Amino acid sequence: MKMQRNFFAAILFFAAGIFTAAAQSSNAVASAPVYVPDYSHAGEPLPDGVIAWDATMKIVDAAADQDFAKFTFSFTNIATVADITLITNVTATATEITAVTNFTPCNVTILNVHPSCGCTTAELPPTPWTIPPGTSGEIKLSINLAGKSGTIIKTVAVTTDKGKKDLMLRVNILPPVVVKMTEEQKAAGIAAAKVDRQAVFKGDCASCHLKNVGGTYGQQLFNSACAICHEAENRATMVPDLGKLRVPTNQEFWRTWITFGKPGSLMPAFAASQGGPLSDLQIASLAQYLNTVHPSQVPPVGQ
Repeated sequence: MKMQRNFFAAILFFAAGIFTAAAQSSNAVASAPVYVPDYSHAGEPLPDGVIAWDATMKIVDAAADQDFAKFTFSFTNIATVADITLITNVTATATEITAVTNFTPCNVTILNVHPSCGCTTAELPPTPWTIPPGTSGEIKLSINLAGKSGTIIKTVAVTTDKGKKDLMLRVNILPPVVVKMTEEQKAAGIAAAKVDRQAVFKGDCASCHLKNVGGTYGQQLFNSACAICHEAENRATMVPDLGKLRVPTNQEFWRTWITFGKPGSLMPAFAASQGGPLSDLQIASLAQYLNTVHPSQVPPVGQ
């Protein structure tokens, strides 16, 4: 009797194993194939008919005090793969072979996006970024405009597993807006400067005299910080023409005047250590620029 019980237990255990395996096999799900990009074409020009861009060159206008110029390039994957099927037709007289081409939509993978310089940055999903057939995406780009003027042109190389495409960015930095002051406003400004020559860096005056001076040097800094007074269309009589000074000048002369200004006059001290807005490096760049464009018109004393 004991042997029979052991025999039946073994049969039940074996059957349970069969049913368990069957249940597991019925719940199994076949894994989808993984798309692996082909890198062999990455260095080639991107053919037409792969990506439809909204544009490959974009132009924006930027204000003189604008920090960044921003661009967005939109695109759609329209790529296809050609499949050729040979159809054989055998008749009583001949055998005909016909080639039928089918175009199947396919993935496109963006491998990297590389701007031409460090002042340009790209915003997009992590790469490699696979774009399924028929779907769209965006690449956002930003150019840092600090210290720049005029027209700027940058390129951004978009490399895919189907080839490479260059996008072009152009920024037109507009000239600073000149604020027209009434005679009353000018008189009020001069009166405030006579009381406190650093007043040009405070209150309403700061909107003009501190505009666009951050991160700029040399000629661009002069145009922002100095030309507003010294090269104004209606320059005040107490503001000297820097190209016609009647004293000997050199680079140290300019550095000293910019740093400390002139007590008892309208000339403020521009150095940060004196309550002004400029760093020592900015002042040095201004002194070098002025010494170049306005060389001394008067021989040194003793000559």
